[in-house]
Amino acid sequence: MNWQAWATVAVVVAAMAMFASERVRIDVVALLALAVLAVLGIVTPAEALAGFSNEATVTVAAMFALSLGIERSGVLEPLARMLTRIRKPWLLSLAIMLVIAPLGAFIKNIALVATFLPLTLRVCAQTRTSPSRVLMPMAFAAQMGGVCTLIGTSSNLLADSLAREGGLPGFSVFEFTGLGAMLAVAGIVYLMLIGRWLLPHESRLPEQESEDVGKYVSELRVTEKSPLLGQTIADAVLGENHGVYPLELLRGERRMWSPRSQKLEAGDVLLVRGSWDRIVNFRDQAHLENAPEARYVRSRDEKPRVMAEVMVAPASPMEGHRLGETSLNWRYEATVLAIHRRGHILRDKLSNVPLAAGDVLMVLVDEATMPRLRSDENLIVLSQRENPRPLPRKAVTAVAILAAVVLVSGLKWLPIPIAAVSGAAAMALTGCFGTRDVYEGMDWKIIVLLGAILPLGTAIEKTGLSQAVVDGAMGLIGPHHPLAALLLVYLLTALLTELMGHNPSVVLMVGIAISVAHAIGVSPTPFVVAVAFAAATSFATPVGYPTNTMVYYAGGYRFTDFMKVGIPLIALFCALSVWLIPMFWPFHT
Repeated sequence: MNWQAWATVAVVVAAMAMFASERVRIDVVALLALAVLAVLGIVTPAEALAGFSNEATVTVAAMFALSLGIERSGVLEPLARMLTRIRKPWLLSLAIMLVIAPLGAFIKNIALVATFLPLTLRVCAQTRTSPSRVLMPMAFAAQMGGVCTLIGTSSNLLADSLAREGGLPGFSVFEFTGLGAMLAVAGIVYLMLIGRWLLPHESRLPEQESEDVGKYVSELRVTEKSPLLGQTIADAVLGENHGVYPLELLRGERRMWSPRSQKLEAGDVLLVRGSWDRIVNFRDQAHLENAPEARYVRSRDEKPRVMAEVMVAPASPMEGHRLGETSLNWRYEATVLAIHRRGHILRDKLSNVPLAAGDVLMVLVDEATMPRLRSDENLIVLSQRENPRPLPRKAVTAVAILAAVVLVSGLKWLPIPIAAVSGAAAMALTGCFGTRDVYEGMDWKIIVLLGAILPLGTAIEKTGLSQAVVDGAMGLIGPHHPLAALLLVYLLTALLTELMGHNPSVVLMVGIAISVAHAIGVSPTPFVVAVAFAAATSFATPVGYPTNTMVYYAGGYRFTDFMKVGIPLIALFCALSVWLIPMFWPFHT
């Protein structure tokens, strides 16, 4: 290999390490890789920028807009309300998978899970069932549905685009549906018969947490009317009497060095931990007030306010920022009253706590701003005041537009990118989402990732690195049946997906898969399909797919829980795919 090939190897390895570490955002990693390749002259300026005009990038952006229109129109609300009637955990898990898998074929997976996550947590609280029994199957079902159509996930669109660049005819909208549906049925059966026994065995939430996501840390200010004045924290016996546990005593800007023995004074702030209901009861009985609320809440004659639990979404720009540095206060006029962080007990003032993905905030917001808060993809509303509404007229319009896009592109009356862009424009004109909403709701990280990572595939092909990998693979496989090569491609893609995400693994593997097929003299199409399916079904880690990360925090899972349930499921999908793919797409045509 020449120096350019070795430089490309270095870029690939560095990118994989940075993707896996998650210390740098995925779109920034892709831009860094693109910059290095362009500066070294491995790709030309035109090749470096070609990814941003690629059909897959444009189509994914348009599909984000279509998915946003469906989500904002309220069409999913009746389904969500219907599921709240189910009380048995196994039946709830089955019903959610049967609802989400078909929807995942047309609606963005993250939006689906964000919509159904609050109601699932609510039903689990009502039935005293651990969310860990339900949330992981829900996330997996979203992935199973996404692989069933070409537009169901960005990695399918990316595989199709790269296949066309490699000289293949590409795929139709429903070409994956037959195999995808069979795998989805097998996956649901596995999760119901085997996977449910591999999930965490806790069948009930602890008594004190049955109505809360977890134990919150809150700031309570001692008022002049409080019976705690003059007492020490030790004398008050807060844990035994009220079920809340003091962590720190703050006096002005000072943290008292011996909080349990310090006599309480008016204006002191107690940092306490406990379930939200018990914190509220203690606050009322002891005549305390929420310190953040006292600072920010306006007069009582203004707009009514409601309580809501919201979770910081994975990859949210709020990560690493303190509350005062986020947009919560000025954008939603929200007051954060308490914070819950899984596995940690916070001991700082709420305003000084850097937020992390999975943090659950108890917030006080104007009732009128709740719809905007629910539509913010950086936050996931876990609980809110019930507000049943009839199916809005815009929901029918949004569904009709999405159906038209699927029909027109499925019948090949229009290319998929043109149909998707037209549908997004139609949703904007009919008011399915606001003109600013589409830009705020767009997942720009994925779009930038696609545009910036595609030239890496070009570099792999140009430098001969792809052929070098193929030669090594052929030495490993030898003169075996094409099924052995197909199995190798599937397993390598699955491994790369768990390490660096589904879109980068598709970029790395599609060219290699096509070269492997040419080397053994068979059709490349089955190998591209194997890459698409292996990349779109990431079950073994909580970081391989965004929906896994979302339920990882909300369900209280351990990293190993995903491995126990997900690795056998990947093995099942691998075995079925290697067996069935040649039946749908023969090696010899």
